[in-house]
Amino acid sequence: MFGYRVPAPDEAMLVSGGKNRGGQPFRVVTGHGAFILPFFRRTRFLTLAMREAEVEETCVTFQGIALHVRAVIAFKVGNDQVSIVNAGQRFLSDQGQMAVLTGRIFSGHLRSIIGSMTVEEIIQDRQKLATEVLDGSKEEMARIGLTIDALQIQSIDDGKLGYIAAIAAPHNAAIQQRAQIAQAQANQAAAEAQQRSQRAQAEYARETAVVQAQYRAEIERAQAEAEQAGPLAQAQAQHAVITARTELAEREAELRQQQLITEVVRPAEAQAEQIRILALADAEKMRIQAEAAASHDRVALDRLLIDQLPEIVRQAASGLAGANVTVLNGADGVGEIASGLVGQGIAIFEALRTGVHQPPLPIQDGRGEERAPVRIPESGREL
Repeated sequence: MFGYRVPAPDEAMLVSGGKNRGGQPFRVVTGHGAFILPFFRRTRFLTLAMREAEVEETCVTFQGIALHVRAVIAFKVGNDQVSIVNAGQRFLSDQGQMAVLTGRIFSGHLRSIIGSMTVEEIIQDRQKLATEVLDGSKEEMARIGLTIDALQIQSIDDGKLGYIAAIAAPHNAAIQQRAQIAQAQANQAAAEAQQRSQRAQAEYARETAVVQAQYRAEIERAQAEAEQAGPLAQAQAQHAVITARTELAEREAELRQQQLITEVVRPAEAQAEQIRILALADAEKMRIQAEAAASHDRVALDRLLIDQLPEIVRQAASGLAGANVTVLNGADGVGEIASGLVGQGIAIFEALRTGVHQPPLPIQDGRGEERAPVRIPESGREL
């Protein structure tokens, strides 16, 4: 079929037809594709993946003991072109035959290798058996284009002969003995540990009892001392309490005194000072008001007296109107009488103004000489 063909990563593409280099029967293509001409070329694919073959074989050892051996072989077609060509020529048409043929090859080599070994060698060194089988089959497997990745001996047994068990018996006995010894040693160690623990517990109990006895003795001694020192300690405690209470009372009294001074005395003194200042201010105010009032009343009284002076003189003169008065010196005498009346009015004015009684002013005649005041008989007045 015409087209571009590409093999899988684990496959080799075999292209037949035409001439090939190196005289190979077909062209091997791996890892890339190729154009295939129709009718003239033919392509087939050979797997390069790992495959597995199981081997179960009964083999006879060098000692004549039959052993049943089971092994697993991991193999694949080699990656080189020669191996692919060899495997393609043998297994391309039936690739399942690779596992069958590999198993048969390894069975033969396994029987041959085990026949040259003893049971003890096989049991003790399985890796030696596997290595020798691989080495013996490597060349033959290479001729058919296969390579071995691994060979694993899975099991080896002698059926019911008991040879392997007999071989293992001394080892088992030794192991059992060592196990028993180890167990006995462990038991002894456990017993010794238990004894040490018991001794430690007894020692701890003894020490605890001693400590408890000492502790009780200390308690009893302390109690005895406390009982003996009880009254003294109580008295000292009471004295300390009384002293503390006294100091507290004194401190409280001082605080109370300071509080009274702050809350009562100082405010009272401040209030008294305030009252005194206010009283002084009121007294000064009253004095000033009294002086002002007196001054005002005096002025008013003077004005009133001045206004009434003519009336006072008039009343005095009217008293003379009906009086029997003898005028000795004529017109001069009448003038003198009038002057006396005016002087009497002035004296009355001064007496009323000052509140002080003044004697009547002397009456002068026309010559400037003083004369006795004129008495008006009917009224008892002197002029």
